[in-house]
Amino acid sequence: MSNYSSIKAKIVDNESLMSLINTWKSNGEKIVFTNGCFDIIHQGHIDYLAKASDLGSKLIIGVNTDRSVRAIKGKHRPIQDEYSRLMILAAMQFVDALILFDEDTPIDLITKIVPNVLVKGSDYKAENIVGYKVVTENGGRVETLDFLEGYSTSGIENKIILSNTK
Repeated sequence: MSNYSSIKAKIVDNESLMSLINTWKSNGEKIVFTNGCFDIIHQGHIDYLAKASDLGSKLIIGVNTDRSVRAIKGKHRPIQDEYSRLMILAAMQFVDALILFDEDTPIDLITKIVPNVLVKGSDYKAENIVGYKVVTENGGRVETLDFLEGYSTSGIENKIILSNTK
């Protein structure tokens, strides 16, 4: 399989994801789940996702659709379309599967996946993270990770805007 095909193969639909999860769970893999918009990939994302992947053996990322990013971030976002965002994330060696979600929260995905570890940034309290109850009631844990200071998509966006106003 070519590198490009291997990257594309990480982008899955619900049926394919459930098949992967069943295989991974039967093999005793520890599944980690996180989610986000991942609009402009930067060093902070790499740091966060690499640390998340270290918490288990398989990393699944739920990625907001373009429509849901607009609803969360505003009409000028996303900057990159959903397929571009998926492909960039899929190229990371420590990412095992990606799936789009269009809902306000990833609770449906978390309920289907029932990951061993649910990960979000430390700007959340673990018990307030969507999916906390589902994961902890099924023997999993919820982890929060600190963000790499000075790196954010909004910060990059503002830098670009400011550089164009001078």
